[in-house]
Amino acid sequence: MSAQAKPSHNPHTNYVFHRAILSSLVLLLSCSCTAANSDRQPPMISKIAKDPVTSLYTISIKADQSPLVVDLAGSLVWSTCPPSAAAHSTVQCDSATCAMAKEQSPPRCRCVGGGRFWENRQPGSTECACTVHPINPVTGECSTGDLTSLAMSANTTNGTMELRPEESFAVLGACAPSRLLTSLPVGATGVAGLSRGPLSLPSQLAAQRCFGNKFALCLPDFATFGDTPVYLSVPDPRIYMDYTTAIPYTPLVTNPANTGGHYIPVKGISVSWHAADAAAALPRGALDINVHTGRGGVVLSTATPYTIMRPDVFRAFAIAFDDAIMRGKIPMTPMRREQATEPFELCYYGAFPMLKRSGFDMPYIKLELGNGATRNWTLFNSNYMVQVEGAMCVGILPMGPRGMPVAGEPAVVIGGKQLEDNLLVFDLEKQRLGFSMLLPYQLSSCRSSNFFRN
Repeated sequence: MSAQAKPSHNPHTNYVFHRAILSSLVLLLSCSCTAANSDRQPPMISKIAKDPVTSLYTISIKADQSPLVVDLAGSLVWSTCPPSAAAHSTVQCDSATCAMAKEQSPPRCRCVGGGRFWENRQPGSTECACTVHPINPVTGECSTGDLTSLAMSANTTNGTMELRPEESFAVLGACAPSRLLTSLPVGATGVAGLSRGPLSLPSQLAAQRCFGNKFALCLPDFATFGDTPVYLSVPDPRIYMDYTTAIPYTPLVTNPANTGGHYIPVKGISVSWHAADAAAALPRGALDINVHTGRGGVVLSTATPYTIMRPDVFRAFAIAFDDAIMRGKIPMTPMRREQATEPFELCYYGAFPMLKRSGFDMPYIKLELGNGATRNWTLFNSNYMVQVEGAMCVGILPMGPRGMPVAGEPAVVIGGKQLEDNLLVFDLEKQRLGFSMLLPYQLSSCRSSNFFRN
């Protein structure tokens, strides 16, 4: 849909208009793009914000600017379709697109009523309409709703640090009842799924715009879609560098039971501080994916504020962290383990001097990567430490009684705290992930981009 194309107020014209959009979207999903495709369109960029109450991230990409929650594990885009809104079109229940959408349904979820969602279908859409199951990534609840077209808009970019005007477009998404918004930020109207699945927002944009199946997140500030440079400042604030060409990359791992999840090949975890090094004594194969059940592995998530570890993994990590911090502390200075403040398990009180570069002098947590990764992923000070009443607490938690926040029972879920101020480039064509690690430690930041500067 072009920026100028708008539906009329005539009900019949609206019906034809929306059916045409829906037909175009279904056709686009069945097509493929090549690097030489003449239909290649400019990459897109959208603003991201962090909700201070829930610590979730929202993206302003809907045409009405109502925010959607960013969900790296989400396979669908969904939004509320209130009865007061214009009638929505539907996809045929016997179409290949509907079959594709149903393959993305969550294996298990607590279902809440979808209300009388069928009453707001456009005339002629009531028979054989495709229904899907949008899921709330925080509560794990799901519902039933129609697969329809959702109006979107975003700025484009020409590969420089300047924004081009917004362009309007549409994606296939699900209608959902307002009760599915429980525990999401106030004002959010749904979820933008960013998984590797065919109906996620990045996959649909790549199919529509032929700009490469790639997207980037720089939380909590912006997201880009398409093959585009991302310029951030270097120590000299007058100089900018395309970080996508300078950061290390690791292969993405496919989980046969959760093919849309962004898994990385972590083989071990260690902690270092000054001259003290401690490797987590993990059980054999603790981080591996079970190829039969899909359990295990290390997956990224924006729907949980902190990294969550399975109990056996957390115990080994906690022992290693405690060992490194006690042996690596500055001689003759106090350091003691404090009683933890919920939800944290590891809290310390002691002498943590300030670094010249960025933040406090804290242990480094190293995620040791395999499968040909060009570098290990290191977590620095503010990527995991949280100040609580004078103590320093580790923002890495053991799995709670409700289980893991991501389907498939992974061994580790890397949460939002560990992903912030870290340029993440999801290259889904080459099945790899680029990661800058903590940008302030390199005297840069996601905010150093010129995008969306006031």
